[in-house]
Amino acid sequence: MSEGSRVEFTEREALFYHKTIRPGKLEIIASKPMATQRDLSLAYSPGVAVPVQAIADDPATAYDYTAKGNLVAVISNGTAILGMGNLGALASKPVMEGKAVLFKRFADVDSIDIELATEDTDAIIEAVALMEPSFGGINLEDIKAPECFIIEQALRERMNIPVMHDDQHGTAIIAAAGLVNACYITGRELKDVKVVVNGAGASALACTALIKSMGVQHTNVTMCDSKGVIYQGRDNVDQFKSAHAIETDARTLTEALKGADIFLGLSVAGAVTQDMVRDMAKGPIIFAMANPDPEITPPDALAVHPDAIVATGRSDYPNQVNNVLGFPFIFRGALDVRATAINEEMKIAAAQAIAELAREQVPEEVAAAYGKTHQFGRDYIIPAPFDPRLMEVVPSAVAKAAMDSGVAQISIEDFDAYRHALKSRLNPTTSVLTNVYAQVKQDPKRVIFAEAEDEIVLRAAIQYRDFGYGEPVLVGRTKAVLAKMTELGVADPESYHIENSSTSEHVEPMVAMLYERLQRRGYMERDVRRMVNQERNIFASGLLKLGFGDAMITGMTRPFSQTINDVRRVMDPKPGHLPFGIHVMVGKNTTTFLADTTINERPSSEDLAVIATETAAVARRLGHEPRVAFLSFSTFGNPSGRWLDNIRNAVQILDDSDPGFEYDGDMAPDAALNPNIQKNYPFCRLTGPANVLVMPGLQSGNISAKLLRELGGQATIGPMLIGMEKPVQVAPMSAIAPDILTLAVLAAAGIAG
Repeated sequence: MSEGSRVEFTEREALFYHKTIRPGKLEIIASKPMATQRDLSLAYSPGVAVPVQAIADDPATAYDYTAKGNLVAVISNGTAILGMGNLGALASKPVMEGKAVLFKRFADVDSIDIELATEDTDAIIEAVALMEPSFGGINLEDIKAPECFIIEQALRERMNIPVMHDDQHGTAIIAAAGLVNACYITGRELKDVKVVVNGAGASALACTALIKSMGVQHTNVTMCDSKGVIYQGRDNVDQFKSAHAIETDARTLTEALKGADIFLGLSVAGAVTQDMVRDMAKGPIIFAMANPDPEITPPDALAVHPDAIVATGRSDYPNQVNNVLGFPFIFRGALDVRATAINEEMKIAAAQAIAELAREQVPEEVAAAYGKTHQFGRDYIIPAPFDPRLMEVVPSAVAKAAMDSGVAQISIEDFDAYRHALKSRLNPTTSVLTNVYAQVKQDPKRVIFAEAEDEIVLRAAIQYRDFGYGEPVLVGRTKAVLAKMTELGVADPESYHIENSSTSEHVEPMVAMLYERLQRRGYMERDVRRMVNQERNIFASGLLKLGFGDAMITGMTRPFSQTINDVRRVMDPKPGHLPFGIHVMVGKNTTTFLADTTINERPSSEDLAVIATETAAVARRLGHEPRVAFLSFSTFGNPSGRWLDNIRNAVQILDDSDPGFEYDGDMAPDAALNPNIQKNYPFCRLTGPANVLVMPGLQSGNISAKLLRELGGQATIGPMLIGMEKPVQVAPMSAIAPDILTLAVLAAAGIAG
């Protein structure tokens, strides 16, 4: 099932997302150096001849010398696109690119989308089968039934790599996991339950087959399609449906549901009424998974049976059945043991692992994402989609099942080491940021966008509201902002809250507040009024100071120094805190925090200690155990220099305060980041490469951050402004809408600010 959330956006915004930066959602990046002639000679001719011959001599070595072992093809002909129907192969490409992105995001599986322009089943089978040398696995997607069954079965028989039609088995595995836990809570055994399945498409048939293989009795399952119950002897039933026909007097869904323990819906919205639910057994289990609207909503079902357990495909209800819990991790485990197939044993292992994970204590980052503590129970029978433990638990279970069932070509000897390796494949920042976004949706905030006449800022503000993070407060000339929103295709620009300093009712109290603050700093009342009326950052900061917003974002139209000076005319530092800036450099597997990169030109020892402590706290909030290095041109006194005492005193301050994280210095960057160099200093306190780099001064901090941003090829968050009395973020003038949106959400969540 898809996430099914009720996020709204304009067609223009959706098209802009897929077009901006570079068209589409994928790119190919070389994994080896390509800088010198020697590199190119090794990558291609003549050096490539050596692995070519090795693979010709032993085909299994293709997994050693090529990307095959981590490469999955996502294949579709576009005949059943996301519930939109048959729109053709080319139209399916955005969806297939999206699926490839999910593979990478959740399980570090590389994926290439392939769209086949044919509805000829034999042609698809032949085309995909011929690709076996290229890929380690095949994910079939959005192919209509019954062709999808025929294609998958034929490919499984012909190919010696894993093949899975996710529309069938992905939903089945997650639903089965939820069903196991629902039965556990209600004291039922799978062998005894009476199940009604509504829908007879790919997902419904796969769900039914899987729960039967897990113990549900064939005679206890009644399947219905659009014409009613599929019973033995019914006409016009194909071979796939007839496999689930039973002897029964029931002919309608209403009749079938009488006394049923479980309802599995993979059909259409509104197919189940409250009267039907009322006729089910005590404590019914209702999986209403029609997308985007369920067969019956949880409130309607619970109104009739308060003791029911209800799941849907929607993210705005408890117990979401979401394929992303399954397919990335199933392929991860299958690839890691070079499985020749994804069999029933592996699917059952995945379902059981997901079910067991939901029963464990919910980690803090998952609880934070939903704004409350979740624990196993009627409203939490399926893990949250962004639970970071999925990457360790599910691939391990799938890999072991592949080994036990004889389809693995290699074995994992140490599963503890394997789980650790799985965890290290992903950068925790990515998962935590996703949870932060979810947290803000649970507790929306008002964010003031100080430069709403700027198109990039306005795009971010529109997305902030459309994605459910809260209400943007737009600062600008009313007519100009409305005109820009109309130009961007916003259907209801008048519904946005616009604050115009020429007409705002908040000007007078703002002038009074600011004049009292500045009257002994050389400002006349007319000067204050002019600033409020003419300086957007002064006016926006005043709105925040007076409580007409929860956070503020600015920076696109003024240099950072000018912007922060305007903000500090209105607001003070947080009591006992030092304002400073953090740049967060996010790589594939690592995240590095640099501070101070924006404000304090020559920080004292006390300032450096505060910067280290506060930055370590931000690192922890983003999922990292901080290892702090106080950077210098010198490593532990070599060479000596006049500014080293400042750094050493900062280390001593932390020694006296026992801050609860690793730290050391003075250290040059190579000693801080390179474990091989750290080995030369056995007395070094760091147990690994530093991930928090405290800069000795603003020159080195700002230069380093900007150099890394421009040359490093990593995603950059920030600078994040820390230590002000209210959450304020100053984006770089080079920022794009996603950068501004990220800073706005981080400010709203309290991560930054």
